Amino acid sequence: MASLRIKFLYYSFLHIHMIVCLCMLHGVSNAQKKTDDVNPVPDFTRLPEISWIFETGKSIYASPVVIDNLVYTGGLDSILHAVDLITGKEVWRFRTGGEIRSAVCPAGNKLYLNGGDGSIYAIESQSGRVIWKFETLGEKKYDFADYFQSSPVICNDLLCFGSGDGNVYALNSETGQKAWSFKTGNVVHSTPAFDHGKLFAGSFDGYFYALDINTGDLIWKFKTVGHRYFPRGEVQGSPCVFGNLVIFGARDYNVYCVDQMKGFCHWNKAFSNGWGLSNSICDSVLYTGSADERILIAADPVTGEESWRKNMEFLVFGNNAYTEGMLYVGTTIGKLHGINRKTGEKIWSFETRSYNENRFKYFREDDSYREDIYSIIKSNEQFLEVECELGGIFSTPVIFGDYLLFTSTNGIIYCLKRK
Repeated sequence: MASLRIKFLYYSFLHIHMIVCLCMLHGVSNAQKKTDDVNPVPDFTRLPEISWIFETGKSIYASPVVIDNLVYTGGLDSILHAVDLITGKEVWRFRTGGEIRSAVCPAGNKLYLNGGDGSIYAIESQSGRVIWKFETLGEKKYDFADYFQSSPVICNDLLCFGSGDGNVYALNSETGQKAWSFKTGNVVHSTPAFDHGKLFAGSFDGYFYALDINTGDLIWKFKTVGHRYFPRGEVQGSPCVFGNLVIFGARDYNVYCVDQMKGFCHWNKAFSNGWGLSNSICDSVLYTGSADERILIAADPVTGEESWRKNMEFLVFGNNAYTEGMLYVGTTIGKLHGINRKTGEKIWSFETRSYNENRFKYFREDDSYREDIYSIIKSNEQFLEVECELGGIFSTPVIFGDYLLFTSTNGIIYCLKRK
């Protein structure tokens, strides 16, 4: 038993060797992901300055959403916060019965929230008043590194999401009544995507599903390859759609590009020592980030051919935000990078407060682990504490005019402003 425990800890907390990769996974995307047009907002060519920070006191993994000058995000404090974009002051708050690990889905005057308590809430966006509530069969985590939950998406009048009870659900967005549900073999914590009448979702059972969005009937399912350390090939990454292709990542170190209509694999990209679960498309370029391999790749979504591959110095779990010629991506060490989209060159890096305060407890000057790291981190719980201490960025940044916002695991919403 002792040797088994040591082996588990070895696999769980050190990112240095991907032979140890049981620890972390990519955070799901928090919105329907299709081919993205470039944000017409000008690039943040210089390091932006802090406009305000909002402290919640508990880790935040969910990405922020900005609507009508209000910033919405929830965290492990079980509270959805509505914060004024200009002042950083809280306007209202709504408490659920669980840890919030996904972004809200805005539609009209409503916000749809996965409460982390097995319930989906429709909330009035200006007041936080509950309009309706739908209860699933319950929420659960797959393992300690299952940081994220499915964010709802809307297609026509259907609100679709995955659940820890293993189901994919579709609800009437006005009434909250269930239209259909589809049972998979394990938790569904990726955020679905939809196109051509199909809903796409991955499950921790190792399958990726295409469902009829109106009926929930299975159209096809695709099985991941699996890996020595992750034989099930859990599908953790949220899909993105490009033409007749759908792209997603799994725990078996692969990014897959699958045909929308038939469900066969056009290509897959295998990482040698990292999960490639951060996938998004902008201007017909696929950007995929790797966990333990600490890289960001730009590739052709049709062929998988790379145009550049750059070292991000640490783990990439969230997706990217875009402006005319730049992208913005966070790492779990607590750094946000502004990057040239064409070349992958880093233009600037923003460091969270916690990174500057605590980095030398665990890292050398070059952000590599200290030699005595094994004696410092001895349990999964301690590993999670390290993430919080560093202010890791698991969320996808959001850009709104002259503002660049993101959340961090030290419980802070950061609002940066263009200089």
